[in-house]
Amino acid sequence: MKWNKIYFPIIIAIAIVIGLLLGNKLSSYQENTFLGKNSKKNKLNKLIDFIDREYVDDINTDSIVDLTVNGILENLDPHSVYISKKDLKTVTENMKGDFVGIGVNFYMYKDTVAVIKPIKNGPSEKAGIKAGDRILYADNYQLFNKKIQNDSLFSKLKGEKGSTVLITVFRKSTNQKLKLKVKRDVIPIKSVDIALKIDAETGYIKINRFAETTYDEFHRALLSLKNKGVKDLIIDLRDNGGGYLEMAVAIADEILKDKELIVKTKNKKGTEDITYATTKGDFEEGKVYVLINENSASASEILAGAIQDNDRGIIVGRRSFGKGLVQREMPLGDGSAVRLTIARYYTPSGRSIQKPYEDKGENYFNEFEKRFHSGELYEADSIKVADSLKFKTKKGRIVYGGGGITPDVFVPFEAKHGEEATLMIMQSGVVSYFVFEQLDKKRNFFNEITYRNLKDEILGKDEYLIAFKKYIAESGIVLNFSDKEKIKKYLYAEFVKQLYDDNNYYEIILSEDAMIKKVLEIK
Repeated sequence: MKWNKIYFPIIIAIAIVIGLLLGNKLSSYQENTFLGKNSKKNKLNKLIDFIDREYVDDINTDSIVDLTVNGILENLDPHSVYISKKDLKTVTENMKGDFVGIGVNFYMYKDTVAVIKPIKNGPSEKAGIKAGDRILYADNYQLFNKKIQNDSLFSKLKGEKGSTVLITVFRKSTNQKLKLKVKRDVIPIKSVDIALKIDAETGYIKINRFAETTYDEFHRALLSLKNKGVKDLIIDLRDNGGGYLEMAVAIADEILKDKELIVKTKNKKGTEDITYATTKGDFEEGKVYVLINENSASASEILAGAIQDNDRGIIVGRRSFGKGLVQREMPLGDGSAVRLTIARYYTPSGRSIQKPYEDKGENYFNEFEKRFHSGELYEADSIKVADSLKFKTKKGRIVYGGGGITPDVFVPFEAKHGEEATLMIMQSGVVSYFVFEQLDKKRNFFNEITYRNLKDEILGKDEYLIAFKKYIAESGIVLNFSDKEKIKKYLYAEFVKQLYDDNNYYEIILSEDAMIKKVLEIK
């Protein structure tokens, strides 16, 4: 096959690098009977070893191997990637769904670790650490007045479950320096951000990624909403870049009926793996709405595609990213790993939604900019579909392959032309940092304010809007502040989040959400 002719040498090259990393004890001048005297594998082994032993300057051959691996993978597809030892631990923790630490949300404010908020019922809250505290020392290790890398910082705060660390904090609101003993524990990294009722019969679940714990989180949230009388369900997959395919399949199984096709994968040999829904399912009745946008990818598209192709629910939003490739992770023996594309997946109607990837650089991933310029963010008619890639859902509706899931109901980008940057800033971490600093100036005042008075304080005055304008201007960012009320609403929501909880935050944000409004309109 043509495919084999093109890619076989690349696969061989990958095997070379793996051999280098796992079998470094081989001498470059030894005859390796397994590799063969004149093999390309042996040639690369000899070259790396020769550089290591004879090159005139000191050089880190590990970095050469890293470059070699990256060079090989760059000739494949954009999703076959090398993960360095430094990054793999963080990636693994994020997908595992928890880590062991002290449980605080923080950011580096000037030269100090500032606590935005301790995690509720976490080790730090139990030990007495409060929002606004500056962490000065972890045991005797100084954490202020020096440039400290995140991995060094995390290593001081993380540790073994049950181990203790003496945290020294400065509490600005009382001008106190305190030493607090914190017992490290397992800290969950939530993949389900929130589950709440939008109205009397409609539940809402926001999934930010598909990690090891996602199905369990989703299932608990689903049962909780059902117990509260929810009959219809909104699943929010916006900005969800994917993760474990198995988690998306398990969630689809809760919604689809027995023997309905969920997903099919096909590898280079043509071997198919077909997954069907089973008899279990706690939400096989009731309306389902799935929210997607240009950053919904991979496992998100599997779930959305399964619901759309089985005519089980309505997909609302904008066309998804278009990633229809399946990766498998392979450890390389030195703490690093390769994620290699091993198959393509197909939705129940048979469509591949992988978009073209001739351009494998930043342009491939920057969907927002491309769709902004094409007009697709604002007009459904600007979505380019291939007539040659028509497929039919279970009930005979036409759907298209070749580049993402096209929604059943289109909802344009919320901001008007010229206000895109403003909305993106309002949905970013910048607002969180600004609000922290505002709270920090009057911590005692805000700790005493009632929920009702907080609303009047933020929405009823222009004080914080003016301060935010100044804060943004000092950062060198030019924004359009024409929609003052919407900006104030975002600021108010963030004050609520830091002072109270996520539920109240989402209730405020979702009340202004264009896709939520559209779902309630079409129900």
